[in-house]
Amino acid sequence: MWTRLRTALLLAVTAVLVAGVAPAHAAAPALTTWVSDLRSGEAAGVRTRADAVVLDQRTARRTPPGALRGMAGPTRLTEGAADPDPAALASTGFLTLAPHALVRPTDRVDSLVAADLPPGSAVTVDVRGRTAGGNWTEWVPSTATATTYRNTAATAQLPEPASEVQSRLVLTGTPDARPLVRDLRQTAHPTSETTARRVPRTALSYRVFATREGLVGGTTANGHVITERDHFVALPSRRALSPRGTSDYSVKVCAANGRCAFAPVWDVGPWNTRDDYWNPPDVRQNWADLPQGLPEAQAAYRNGYNGGKDQFGRTVVNPAGIDLADGLFWDALGLRDNAWVTVDYLWTGPARTSAVTATQNVPVRAAPSPDAEIVGTAVPNAGVPVHCILGTGSKAWLRIGIAQFVPASAVPGAGAARACPAAR
Repeated sequence: MWTRLRTALLLAVTAVLVAGVAPAHAAAPALTTWVSDLRSGEAAGVRTRADAVVLDQRTARRTPPGALRGMAGPTRLTEGAADPDPAALASTGFLTLAPHALVRPTDRVDSLVAADLPPGSAVTVDVRGRTAGGNWTEWVPSTATATTYRNTAATAQLPEPASEVQSRLVLTGTPDARPLVRDLRQTAHPTSETTARRVPRTALSYRVFATREGLVGGTTANGHVITERDHFVALPSRRALSPRGTSDYSVKVCAANGRCAFAPVWDVGPWNTRDDYWNPPDVRQNWADLPQGLPEAQAAYRNGYNGGKDQFGRTVVNPAGIDLADGLFWDALGLRDNAWVTVDYLWTGPARTSAVTATQNVPVRAAPSPDAEIVGTAVPNAGVPVHCILGTGSKAWLRIGIAQFVPASAVPGAGAARACPAAR
């Protein structure tokens, strides 16, 4: 009976969507609808069953309850508290589904979720699209969420047309709440007009305060278990969270001592979880009144913004806009204390990024030669921007920045990069 009801609701919602797109006398545009196999996704903090996906409170990443934003559950943290009460933490788990290829480009995806949501829980669908340049857009949260035994069409508006999309279920619940998703059906609308995003000539770059993450033995938001001397970063928004083991969203971090490192974004933090501060105000998820490039934590710490609190009501005790894993902090960048760094958000630029597949850190050299000066480090699973290639075969080098080169053998996914006009 539930299957018949679900199918009827899907057909009804699809009919409403089509009617809203085209006038009655015009032919409806071709929609692409598919059903996701929830058993085949990559799980982080959720358990997949034969008939559903459920939040796993034992392994899900915990955040203060303010992340639930208005739903039933524990109250916000006590004003001025430096750390959350462990008993009042909400947990978040992810199920990242396989990419879905489309016959026609889309810039809008509707998600129809069938879920059981006890008080204090929520389910959201994040969607992203593969750009013409080969990179992924950031994850775009859908604008509605499912409610208990009610199918609701939630929409994600992509920043530019895409012929391949990927979705991620986000399940959140307070300690006694275990949201459960039974079904996900999605509809891609053909792009009706050009929605090309204005891509910067270079990747966005800002100077922010970096702190050491530590937490060895813990689990990141994408399900990675943190090892000693690990190499990754955390940013305070899940919009740029890479799936576990991937380089989809990576950064270049440069310290004042002149050392730079390329690393993947594998965690969410510090302080906030909805602060994509690198984005312009019309895109930024929270705190659009702050200047682009200014983390909310920095504004709270220095200027008393938001009463000096983060999104969860904690008093901000440092202006951090990025967390660095221990190996990146100590070994790659040579830092001994928290410090100001320059961060390039590589996915925002025009160059396609490709993964470093070496099992060890790869030196970045100032010229395409094994004897050239080392000017940085590219860690395993980092995405590096491939601008061009010099040489052939085992002697080929990739230029990944101005006077920055790595052996092409360390980045086999770079493919047929264009030849560099000169060694520079």
